[in-house]
Amino acid sequence: MKERADAARNRAKVLSAAARLFAAGDPRAVTMEDIARAAGVGRGTLYRRYPDVASIAAALLDEHERLLQGELLQGAPPLGPGASPRERLAAFFAAMIDLLDQHSHLALGAETGAKRFAVGAYGFWRAHVLALLREAGAPDPEVLADALLAPLAPEVFLHQRDQGLSTDRLKAALARLAHAATL
Repeated sequence: MKERADAARNRAKVLSAAARLFAAGDPRAVTMEDIARAAGVGRGTLYRRYPDVASIAAALLDEHERLLQGELLQGAPPLGPGASPRERLAAFFAAMIDLLDQHSHLALGAETGAKRFAVGAYGFWRAHVLALLREAGAPDPEVLADALLAPLAPEVFLHQRDQGLSTDRLKAALARLAHAATL
């Protein structure tokens, strides 16, 4: 079913307003009322498409995550197929650090707390890491996959950045973790 023109305009206004609000401050403090007001739409219009703030943040983050997912599936090695599991896992960690560095405000809005596990992207990241661990012959990959994704939680990333840790330092540490996990 094709989206009506007024619905498409409202969706664009909502996403644009939400992006500005998420970037301007703590995305966890943004409310549906804030977004409706900034977008110039009624709350009913907003709630018809998005049940909560996290779903709006997830919609904004989705495009960036889909690009990374495409690279993991069909991109050049080491991020894409054709490299060892160790190299691919380290490349995945580096790509995720880049994604968080550019879009942590959206990830924080979409993936705070237990919501992190409910978003589709987490399932994709987990399946990817799990496949790499299995290919490497890592023991107990089901447990290890979530443990390896834990440092990529938006709250952890932002805490580390607030502590003055550079993205290069985070990538290097996670590359060592990838190496250890795939021995």
